[in-house]
Amino acid sequence: MKATIWHNPACGTSRKTLAILEETPDVQVEMIDYLHTPYTRDKLVQLIADAGLTPAQAIRKMGTDAEEMGLPGMDDDAILDAMTANPAYVNRPFVETGKGVRLCRPQDVVREIL
Repeated sequence: MKATIWHNPACGTSRKTLAILEETPDVQVEMIDYLHTPYTRDKLVQLIADAGLTPAQAIRKMGTDAEEMGLPGMDDDAILDAMTANPAYVNRPFVETGKGVRLCRPQDVVREIL
């Protein structure tokens, strides 16, 4: 099974999720450091929708100025524009497999799609 993780190596939850993927037999991991290879808007829309979230639910508030910028109160298009322009506003890590997409907070959520 292929698993793609949108990863931030500085994030403990992201590192723990990656470790679960790497330790799972028969999983081929593709890691995308999304701060260096940002999301396209279309991919971000797809990941958020497939995870069953709204753009507002996918905002990373901790460690960003998202709340000060008013992102949580903006409409979906404005949130997606901000996330596309600054991927640090996207909560992490998203993981996609043939079984679905999850925002893996906490990291054990990844097991739902393995």
